Amino acid sequence: MTQHVRAVSSGTSLLPVNLILGVAMVVLLAVAVAVCHFGRLGHTRAVLSAGLRAAVQLAAVSLIIGAVVRYISLVALFVMLMYAVAVRTSGRRLTKGPTWWWAAVPIGAGVAPVLVLLLVTGLLPPRGISVIPIAGILIGGALTATYLSGRRALDELAQRFGEVEAALSLGLADREARLLIARDKAATALVPAIDQTRTVGLVTLPGAFVGMMLGGASPVAAGAVQLFVLIALLAIESIAAFLTLELVARGIVVDAP
Repeated sequence: MTQHVRAVSSGTSLLPVNLILGVAMVVLLAVAVAVCHFGRLGHTRAVLSAGLRAAVQLAAVSLIIGAVVRYISLVALFVMLMYAVAVRTSGRRLTKGPTWWWAAVPIGAGVAPVLVLLLVTGLLPPRGISVIPIAGILIGGALTATYLSGRRALDELAQRFGEVEAALSLGLADREARLLIARDKAATALVPAIDQTRTVGLVTLPGAFVGMMLGGASPVAAGAVQLFVLIALLAIESIAAFLTLELVARGIVVDAP
């Protein structure tokens, strides 16, 4: 028991990083590719490229974080890089048109206030090892909510164009007509975050909780941090979804012609 506690407190990883782990990842990726191909699910190349890109990107990011984590100015630049990549990824999935860069608004408006609040109150120490993972979690949540809410709103407006026209004919303004049709569908972007929060501890043990436990934190401390992360994500994703829906309803973000 004592040896186990020492191993955990010294930063033992959840999985041993060795040849067996590498082989297991290759086999699992091959299974995913094979199922998509032979099951005619599509996305075969996307699954393969995603797996390979993840390996390359995580290797590179691990080296970069190790180099910048001691310098707060470099940490800030790295967080801005994560934000820029999130904007491009979410925006390009949202629309192929020139308005994709508007994804910067909901992502930034959701994440920035929470990060600033954490740093100002001292809840988040201004150290790279603390800021980078928390910022990554929050930006990732905003990315997903922005893309899902915007894409679903645009699809709904395209499919129910006649209803939008009918609402306009009844005297509703453009924004109100679009909101009437698209709001409910866009709001479903919050379902994954809501379900994750509802089932935490019962179905899943999220990364922040597991990471703190492996780092030697008490279950109570790990649970408190994880609860904060989940609630922060609910707030951030709600803001991102709301602002994205507004951008679509006002005709600022439009589908590619």
